[in-house]
Amino acid sequence: MRHDNSVPPTRRARPLLAAALASLCLTVTGCGGGGGGDGGAAPVQPRPGSGAGTSAPPSPSAPVSPSASKSPEPKPATSSASMKPLPMGPLTGRTVVIDPGHNPRNREHTREIGRQVNIGTGTKECDTTGTSTNGGYAEALFTLDVSHRLRDLLEAQGAKVKLTYDNDRPFGPCVDERARIGNEAAADAVVSVHADGSAVGNRGFHVILPALVRSGAADTSKIVEQSADLGARIAGNFLRATGTAPSNYIGGNTGLDTRKDLGGLNLSTVPKVFIECGNMRDPKDSALLTSGSWRQKAAQGLADGITGYLKG
Repeated sequence: MRHDNSVPPTRRARPLLAAALASLCLTVTGCGGGGGGDGGAAPVQPRPGSGAGTSAPPSPSAPVSPSASKSPEPKPATSSASMKPLPMGPLTGRTVVIDPGHNPRNREHTREIGRQVNIGTGTKECDTTGTSTNGGYAEALFTLDVSHRLRDLLEAQGAKVKLTYDNDRPFGPCVDERARIGNEAAADAVVSVHADGSAVGNRGFHVILPALVRSGAADTSKIVEQSADLGARIAGNFLRATGTAPSNYIGGNTGLDTRKDLGGLNLSTVPKVFIECGNMRDPKDSALLTSGSWRQKAAQGLADGITGYLKG
């Protein structure tokens, strides 16, 4: 719950994003006009299969098939570029944690991921299966692919990059552990990569910012403003790099949304945001999300936003 005189982080971040939207929306098909002009955050709408911790498994008619991903099955961290010495670059000395949403094997461990964990404001499932495209491309495969691409881009600039998992465990990690990994790494920035599972016609990306939460183990008071800055920079650069518009169903066309029901944000003590890169259940968004070239653009937009934030 916000304190009486607090300013929502979405509102604080909006001026940082406004210039990017103004200059870029003219060239991006589908950018809405003036949807967020009242200065208030749009309410969170129900999203069946949402990638940010409220996901439902894909229907039986859409089996998960690695071949549908148009990218190879993710490999464990032993083949990671992180094993190589890092070059000197503008991000030397900085630590970034990338949190690929869900796990391709979560569906084989429904009992384990279904257990409740404390997220400060209450309890929530350890993890969820994530969503998929109608063709069977799993969100968990998408998030790993984009995370690998993002890691390579950041490491090329000298950043130390840690993934919360890298196809190296049978399920999870749980949402509280995902937050703890970023905290223990003393990360300068954490980004959790997701894709949404909403209704057909709901299109575009949005970045989820932490709300001001002081409850139990959760205290986001020290990271709300920094996370809003990080999120705004990611949203502007994601728009520019991918050419896709901000969400037309969340965030009032700003590409930003604020939530207090996500353990990965509530329990973070370092600047952190989620990004829903698109809607896997919409055919037009799905065509983008299953494209390797588009996923590279998505990774570039994320990298540019993170770099801009870290360089100030």
